[in-house]
Amino acid sequence: AGEELVSAHHGSVSHEKRAQIEEGLKSGRVRAIVATSSLELGIDMGAVDRVLLVESPGSVARGLQRVGRAGHQVGEVSIGRVFPKFRGDLLECAVVAGRMLRGEIEAIELPTNALDVLAQQFTAMCCDTDRTVEELSRIARRAHPYRELTDGAIESVLDMLSGRFPSSDFADLRPLLAWDRTADRLTARRGTATITHMNAGTIPDRGSYAVQLVGGGVRLGELDEEMVYETRPGDNIMLGATTWRVEEIQRNQVIVAPAPGEPGRLPFWRGDGPGRPIELGRAIGEFIAELGERAVGADGSEDDARRFVTESTPLDDHAAQNLVAYIREQHERTGTLPTHARITIERFRDELGDWRVCLLTPFGSRVHAPWAMAIQRILTVRSGFDVQVMYTDDGIVLRFADGEEQPDLDLLIPSPDELEDLVTEQLGDSALFAGLFRENAARALLMTRRRPDQRTPLWVQRVKSQNILATVRQFPDFPVVLETYRQAMRDVFDLPATKALLERLRSRRVKVDEVETTQASPFARSLVFAYVAASIYEQDAPIAERRAQALTLDRQLLAELLGQAELRELLDVHVIEEVEARLQRRAEGWRARDADELHDTFRRLGDLTRDEIAERCEPADEAGDESDANAWIARLCDERRVCELRIPIDAHSGATEPRWIAAEEAGLYRDALGIVPPSGLPDSFLVTRDDALDELIRRYARTHGPFRTEDVAGRFGLPASTAEPVLRSRWADGTLVRGEIHPTGSRPEWCDAEVLRRIKRETIARLRGEASPVDARTLGRFLPEWHGVGGRRRGVDGLLETLTQLEGVPFSYRELTKSVLPLRVSDFTLDMLDLLAASGAIVWIGRGLASASDGRIAIYRRERLAALLEPDDGEAEAVSELTPVHSTILDQLARRGASFQFDLQRAVQAGTPIVTDREFVEALWDLAWSGRVTNDTFAPLSTFGWRPQRSGRVRRSPSFTAGRWSTVESLRFEVSSTERGVALAELLLERYGVVSREAARADETAGGFQRVYRVLQAMEEAGRIRRGYFVEGLSGAQFARPGVIDLLRGAREEREKHEQPPTDDDVVILPASDPAQPYGAVLPWPKPTDDRSRPRRAPQCWAVLVRGALRLFAGSRGRQLITFESDEPVDAELDLAVAALARLPREWSGRMTVETIDQVPVRESKLGARLLAHGFEASYKGYARG
Repeated sequence: AGEELVSAHHGSVSHEKRAQIEEGLKSGRVRAIVATSSLELGIDMGAVDRVLLVESPGSVARGLQRVGRAGHQVGEVSIGRVFPKFRGDLLECAVVAGRMLRGEIEAIELPTNALDVLAQQFTAMCCDTDRTVEELSRIARRAHPYRELTDGAIESVLDMLSGRFPSSDFADLRPLLAWDRTADRLTARRGTATITHMNAGTIPDRGSYAVQLVGGGVRLGELDEEMVYETRPGDNIMLGATTWRVEEIQRNQVIVAPAPGEPGRLPFWRGDGPGRPIELGRAIGEFIAELGERAVGADGSEDDARRFVTESTPLDDHAAQNLVAYIREQHERTGTLPTHARITIERFRDELGDWRVCLLTPFGSRVHAPWAMAIQRILTVRSGFDVQVMYTDDGIVLRFADGEEQPDLDLLIPSPDELEDLVTEQLGDSALFAGLFRENAARALLMTRRRPDQRTPLWVQRVKSQNILATVRQFPDFPVVLETYRQAMRDVFDLPATKALLERLRSRRVKVDEVETTQASPFARSLVFAYVAASIYEQDAPIAERRAQALTLDRQLLAELLGQAELRELLDVHVIEEVEARLQRRAEGWRARDADELHDTFRRLGDLTRDEIAERCEPADEAGDESDANAWIARLCDERRVCELRIPIDAHSGATEPRWIAAEEAGLYRDALGIVPPSGLPDSFLVTRDDALDELIRRYARTHGPFRTEDVAGRFGLPASTAEPVLRSRWADGTLVRGEIHPTGSRPEWCDAEVLRRIKRETIARLRGEASPVDARTLGRFLPEWHGVGGRRRGVDGLLETLTQLEGVPFSYRELTKSVLPLRVSDFTLDMLDLLAASGAIVWIGRGLASASDGRIAIYRRERLAALLEPDDGEAEAVSELTPVHSTILDQLARRGASFQFDLQRAVQAGTPIVTDREFVEALWDLAWSGRVTNDTFAPLSTFGWRPQRSGRVRRSPSFTAGRWSTVESLRFEVSSTERGVALAELLLERYGVVSREAARADETAGGFQRVYRVLQAMEEAGRIRRGYFVEGLSGAQFARPGVIDLLRGAREEREKHEQPPTDDDVVILPASDPAQPYGAVLPWPKPTDDRSRPRRAPQCWAVLVRGALRLFAGSRGRQLITFESDEPVDAELDLAVAALARLPREWSGRMTVETIDQVPVRESKLGARLLAHGFEASYKGYARG
């Protein structure tokens, strides 16, 4: 018992653990291992009796390698058994196993001229000693894969390694070699040897997390980054054959402890298979053709077919029978079979009624992938949107919505002559290309690790790779771009085989059978299953939305809606100076430390005077300000890496001054400014540039903060009229921004768009750090003040300000008019509401019944109604089933428009005479409370609950018949999702002052915080609001207007300076559900004195806050009072809270009888005496207030 019989062996198990497992298998202590493809990697086992393979090995070579682990001794026979996972897999297993027995191994193709590996090898060779180009070329061409390497390819790789790029956009890529072209000498720069040692090898870095035993113990293995993101401390995971509990997830590792006997989650690793070789694909096609002829041919039979299978493959009788049945079912369903000589195009509808088009062929994904990309490119250009295409080893599947035009056969079989161009065009935008580029850039040492003991997160690798790819994409001859295309087209895809197949299809040497079925055929099912499996890991959004999610939020419209704060007021002048100091390499830590880094400075910045050079070089010692700049310049000039030019400084006088530039840019300055370059430079440095002046001005913009036209023109001795058109062209394409930017400026300036974004980000970051957060109690003090609680507002204007903050909040009409509004507007009357409604300023929408005599309404400003009402809003509590009376009322209102109640009733009863007054009134109120109709006054709400006389006729009342009724639908107008998002964000800012995830949750915002988050970000970027950590205890992302931040600080200072005991002025009493009462919504409820107590934000409940802290909660009708725990004495505050409760106007709260306090009968509670002292009286149920 307890003996370990089976161990797990895979690449993510640590090297030490794998060695232990292998040794245990050799010694016989471990009876079996469960392994991934790590089994192929040379485990020399003499004691392995049998290898069991789950699913086909995918090729004959891999099958022999894996089964060859068994019987690994002279004279022994290797024995293996394969367990197919599904019937399609059984077909491949049969063919692979048969070819294994016959020794029909696929041809091996060596990668040729891999430029990323070449870059790494050249760099490593130069770390040993200086090299010449001829020496490096000779060594490289001695290796078989590089025997045909061209001089041009070698020069392009060396240009990349030495920092000579086709554009100054590449300036941030760090050169690894210094190339003295005059002396033909390549030298490793400082730090290159370290970079090479830390980043050597060709296996791509997946950014995996090390799994470490708690207490600094042994390394157990590693986990995929995506797996770790789905794991939390306390989770149990399986690694090897052991369960481990996750104790901690650190930046680079996962700390675990043993959890024996506990169930654990199996980790996952993402990976792509190598694809079926074309030889195996053809063999499978030939096997299907032969088996099909025997199974379904005119002279065939099931027995003959089964006999053929058992004779040509090592399948047992049961598997052979299953395989024959699989072939027969496919033929019965489609009338044909995909073979080496014919393919099947099958069309059928899926569960949603959309069309699936499956191209069934046996040729493998290395052929299907480029074919699928070519089809996708053709159909995308033709339709204008991305077509969903997916491929596997067994074919290609396309999906078309019902009603979309399906492609003709000619579109599904592209021209072989156009194949390479189509694939190249589609490949550049694919995830495959981006993934290969990332790996190749790392191998070419364009992306490097800083420390060998730290992982580089995969997402960081992706972001950096995407930035590099965005820069190099426009230069298709860049070595890593070339290598990525080469790797995809030759190593990943089998383009020659694809082209040959398309030629045979076009010439009809390979036949095409088109069929339409009612559901997926047996061969198509595996394709559909793979399609579904791939979709499971995609985001829950349509393809188009995933490709361009910014379309959901119209950025241009958003900018127009938000406006743009004056940049001069938003930006911090010190931030601008700091950013420009870094861009100009003047800041500490950014200056050159040796000649190589000074050369990099020239590449980044362009021409520099001797004084400017000295500013950008580190001092030779800590005390002095002298540097080795002069010596470095002299050395770089001797090596022909830097040269001196006389640059114009005045367009009128023609005056010049000496400046130094990177020698490789001599041709650039010649073509831009007409300066004759010095003699002796290589021809490659003097290549003609048509966009030379544009390049100089763009670089100037990228390396400076805001500047004027005269600044850049003066730098190069140009007339302003020459520089202005270049600047405007870059402004037109979005590279530059123009406006009033610099805080000390007085005229419009230019600024590089990315530089401006950086300045704004750093300004915003500085603003975020200025405010220290306030505590929850301060928010409890601020929010009622923010809402004007205490009667701080007066008149109709004050009422409209209040309703703006309460927009969309459902209140019962009685609660709204008897307490919520009077609490805020000292002179509130119902007439003020009617005045606003009659003027068209506000609209009320029903939100369901609150009781038999009261209903809930939400009030909106008319101009905001359409933006704040969701498309289906008002129907959440809609009439469950519209009766003929309901429909007639809605039809009449739609036809007549806004109507008085009497006119509407007469029109309805004229069309339907049997409708009584009572039925009409009830139907009208049904529609009102369900949010379908509204009235342009509030008077009818006051009369709700009147009952008709027994005759069935309703008493006529001026209030009931006042105003005109209309449909809510008539008040709507089309609103974009962007406008709706802006309206929601502004609403939350008005309501809560500080918007956080908790505020959106409390407001029950449709779509949650995520819906408004991007709008809030845009508002911050526009200078309208600030982001920071303003309130302790709320989630990190918090947004507020600048004035609110000042008010929060003021509330904190006001509370902190209070040394005197609290007074009545420090007490606020609110309905518990009021948005101005933060507890139980934005803030959690404090802990009640008795754990059994449960405060709720419910109607007719009250909360009493003293200096922002919740001290007393009164349940419905005051039946139960709840107090809360506190770390400080609260007797005085509790007494004030009880007094405030006793003073609560009767018309606000109704009769109040306290029965329990903290679950204790009121007569037994210490607080009961205080109730009596403040005017409560004993009654038979408790203490009552009249």
